[in-house]
Amino acid sequence: MNSALRHGTLSIWVAARMLVIFTLILGLGYTFALTAVGQTIFPDRADGSLLHNQDNEIVGSRLIGQGFLDADGAPLAQYFQSRPSAGDYDGAGSGGSNFGPENEEFISTLQARKTELSAFEGVPVAELPADALTASSSGLDPHISSAYALLQAERIAEQRGVSLAEVTSLVDEHTTAPDLGFLGNERVNVLELNTALDALTSTDQEN
Repeated sequence: MNSALRHGTLSIWVAARMLVIFTLILGLGYTFALTAVGQTIFPDRADGSLLHNQDNEIVGSRLIGQGFLDADGAPLAQYFQSRPSAGDYDGAGSGGSNFGPENEEFISTLQARKTELSAFEGVPVAELPADALTASSSGLDPHISSAYALLQAERIAEQRGVSLAEVTSLVDEHTTAPDLGFLGNERVNVLELNTALDALTSTDQEN
């Protein structure tokens, strides 16, 4: 009996020590090692791919879409607009509506978006690209298609008091080609584009 008790106690002691050792190695050491590697090799990504404006203020993350809206939720005409968001651009509530294409609420929402966006951009409904009307599955897509960005260029130029050529050039500069040259479509990061737009118009005003 004593031998069995000693053997059981020894086994528990060994297991407890292994638990502590592996907790330190895998729970703390591994985490710290990955953090150190990330901060050394990819500091920008490790910190959340944060974007700064010309005043070195953080305006958001390149990875998370945001709305450019006024206090009442209306789109700000002087900014490029992101894709619609089923989660109101809330990172804590990321997600899509999960409505199917025949869902009556989805059809009604889509029709309302077509009417509002057509009037806002001053173009026929037929010219509106799909990503201008439909939300992404996460509701936080930071990109829009280059077609949607260029569609907004005339409005932006008028609102900012700059030439259309300047705005379209800015869109071209911030257009990313499809991955590997063929996966997906050309896309534009809206936050990066709007930050560059603010810098452009700020410089024009100073001159």
